[in-house]
Amino acid sequence: MPDAGRQAARPATPPAPPAPHPSDVARLLAGVHDSPHSVLGAHPVTSGGEPGVVVRAYHPNATGVEVVLDGGKTATMQRVEGGLFAVFLPDARLPLRYVLRFQFAGGATWEHDDPYRFLPTIGDIDLHLFNEGTHHRLWDMLGAHPRTMDGVSGVAFAVWAPNAKRVSVVGEFCGWDGRIFPMRQLGSSGVFELFVPGLAEGTLYKFELLTREGTPRLKTDPFAFKTEQAPQTASIVVDLDRYKWSDTEWMWKRRNADLARQPMLIYEVHLGSWARVPEDNNRSLSYREIAPRLVEHVKSLGFTHIELLPIMEHPFTGSWGYQVTGYYAPTSRFGSPDDFKYLVDMCHQAGIGVILDWVPAHFPKDDWALRRFDGTALYEHQDPRLGEHPDWGTLIFNYGRNEVRNFLVANALYWLDEFHADGLRVDAVASMLYLDYSRQPGEWLRNRYGGRENLEAIEFLRQMNETVRSEQPGCVTIAEESTAWPDVTKPASQGGLGFSFKWNMGWMHDTLKYFQEDPLYRRWHQDTLTFAMMYEYSERFIMPLSHDEVVHLKKSLLEKMPGDEWQKFANLRALLAYQITRPGKSLLFMGTEIAQTTEWNHDSSIDWHLLEQPKHRGVMAFLGALGRVYRERPALWRRDHEHEGFSWIDVADRDNSVLSYVRRDGSDHVVVVLNLTPIPREDYLIGAPAAGTYVQLLSSDDAAFGGSGYRTKDRIETEATPMHGFQQAMRLVLPPLGVLVLAPA
Repeated sequence: MPDAGRQAARPATPPAPPAPHPSDVARLLAGVHDSPHSVLGAHPVTSGGEPGVVVRAYHPNATGVEVVLDGGKTATMQRVEGGLFAVFLPDARLPLRYVLRFQFAGGATWEHDDPYRFLPTIGDIDLHLFNEGTHHRLWDMLGAHPRTMDGVSGVAFAVWAPNAKRVSVVGEFCGWDGRIFPMRQLGSSGVFELFVPGLAEGTLYKFELLTREGTPRLKTDPFAFKTEQAPQTASIVVDLDRYKWSDTEWMWKRRNADLARQPMLIYEVHLGSWARVPEDNNRSLSYREIAPRLVEHVKSLGFTHIELLPIMEHPFTGSWGYQVTGYYAPTSRFGSPDDFKYLVDMCHQAGIGVILDWVPAHFPKDDWALRRFDGTALYEHQDPRLGEHPDWGTLIFNYGRNEVRNFLVANALYWLDEFHADGLRVDAVASMLYLDYSRQPGEWLRNRYGGRENLEAIEFLRQMNETVRSEQPGCVTIAEESTAWPDVTKPASQGGLGFSFKWNMGWMHDTLKYFQEDPLYRRWHQDTLTFAMMYEYSERFIMPLSHDEVVHLKKSLLEKMPGDEWQKFANLRALLAYQITRPGKSLLFMGTEIAQTTEWNHDSSIDWHLLEQPKHRGVMAFLGALGRVYRERPALWRRDHEHEGFSWIDVADRDNSVLSYVRRDGSDHVVVVLNLTPIPREDYLIGAPAAGTYVQLLSSDDAAFGGSGYRTKDRIETEATPMHGFQQAMRLVLPPLGVLVLAPA
């Protein structure tokens, strides 16, 4: 017989769900709640003396909501207020699996797992490291990540917006309505987080942030791995863990690499204009299309590395990539992140390193990106005297803020780790170092000691370089720094900035100035060409003949050269030979190898058709031969940064504009002789570093290279004539406007 008393104690219907605090309801309905999980989702409660779980759900347009439990049982929720609904489930316990079925006017329904029933996807240690600026895998924490929670697949979103009143993730999955998926703020970290079930790779999304003033701002994810192409600006969910690499051997060797003592001949590339497809609306090649062609090309010319102008996402093609809006996204102009990995992978399998241009100095003012991200100057400085770049109309990062510094340091590691890049060339370092860079009096603020040095940027660069050195051994950082700032390549632990290499802008400027002189007058300017050796060993240098030297009415390298057509080509070959055989590593911009006649245009291809002409073909053949000699002769690179690796043989023959020097690697050596006038020199005597026979490795005047083919000596026997500080000499024939490279037989 049933227990009548017990039967009377249990009501026929479950008790009403406990109501949340009125202030929580008001904030949720007003769209300003920064902790929606405290109201929504499943919570253990006692109602009417019975233990159970209350489930609350919110949708501003819902007319009704049901909870569908595992097994198919349903429970109808009661409206609390507005679009907030709740139901009490007696005897239920957490964790509770269920989905929500929203009902709308007209009979439409929407069924999905409840985002507010899941635990946070970010732990306290991650938040602590981020807030102190030392999280080395920050991209694993913030952004959008496909994952499985409690057996449910979806996407975990996280974003830093400490001054926002509310942050929501929005997309087509919620009609871009910021009221549907508000995110929770994790303590005082400033990080908002939400796991949205049912989403997958390829989902378009943005973050909607409500500022302190109540203004909504729609933003691209700063940590997006992929974004739409302009004028569209949505972020796209990507799974970065899918690609299967084939460069294990390269990566293993990289860890112990010391590029200061290895050959380093860099080919600088702008992917969008290296080659085009004219029959397909003149489009650029994709990452996968360009990979085999580029690899074969640079390998045939003896290059050891490619350096890519910024491939981080940028809306304005005319910026060449230097105005970045997506620091963690390879530009989708040329394909997916996996496609870019394929390009790097192919380079590594062919023995070619990959260096990326990186821009931590400034970012553009596009309102959908980093600018005033949460309604405040979050990534930049509030004061324009610190936060705005007068030359480029861009904003300067606030390097003194831990989280901003972490955003950038982690970004450097991200490209080296996730995409296997071998180094970063850091753009515009000089603009970071000086508070008064390109500013007039009254337009800048002094540092705390009254000086012009940007102390916060200096500490950031040191931290970045030291972190790369320790976390990614074998990778390099390269400073584009054009001033006399000392110790750029000295370790940070010894008071330097910690870069691996520095671009030698002084060498570039002086060398181009000399080669632009008419050979008739070069005798008066020889010191211009040789001056760089006075400071050669103050830093570890790379000599750049970069994209910056062939734009903005500066002319192509070929057209900078003086004289008639023959002299222009001869001068260009001599310039390249001088660059690659002197101390330091070298960089050449694409198009140099074919003696491009016009300035670089980012909207069109290199003029590959020039190779139909013998003189242009000859320059490429010469560069290939020079590259092979360079790679095969350690004397030309092993001791680039040591005094013992170089000495002049004769630098005083100004009247004939002839220079000679020796490159050394222990007992091994190479002799280089430059005749920088169009007058051949017969019976020209120079000191020989060793007695015996020398062989000619290369003549830039060879007819195969488009030269005059002036007859030189393939083999030279030294004679016992003391000269230039040596006990013996060798008698040479110097071709006009030519360079000879010689070595002991």
